[in-house]
Amino acid sequence: MREIDFYDLSDYTTEARGNINMIYLHWSAGRYGQFFGDYHLNIDHDGRIYSNMDSFNERKAHTWRRNTGAIGIALACAYKASIFNDGTIDYGEYPPTNEQYDMMGRVVAKLCIEIGISLDNVLTHAEVADMDGYGIDDDDPDMRWDLYGDGDYIRSIARGYMDAWGY
Repeated sequence: MREIDFYDLSDYTTEARGNINMIYLHWSAGRYGQFFGDYHLNIDHDGRIYSNMDSFNERKAHTWRRNTGAIGIALACAYKASIFNDGTIDYGEYPPTNEQYDMMGRVVAKLCIEIGISLDNVLTHAEVADMDGYGIDDDDPDMRWDLYGDGDYIRSIARGYMDAWGY
């Protein structure tokens, strides 16, 4: 994994235009500083971005049956996180940080603008899992709930950046 500067993401967006139409948001269920190659981008606790990709067009294994034409972005956090029946979340020792949320929103805004993706095509893994039958209300033993309840919040951060940048 190598660190990628936020502004250097533009080096990867041009060739993705017309090929990428979705962005899926995750957490890694790992520790801070622990990054996974299943995602195009990993965002550490301090907001720094890491990746092993050479292109956003690379097909990564981040979202079940939804990886083609999609970018996967993960926050490096939520190791041993758990969710209770009432929707309360215990993030354990590695909760998502404000720096991570802010950078995720900033990255989403940049990618939407430069690749031409609608903000409506940015979903958390929890939102997709609910649509596809393996969310928290389903009986699937491989349930996914990454960023449960955070989709609107992250999209609002992205929208704030897009507005501030004149888009």
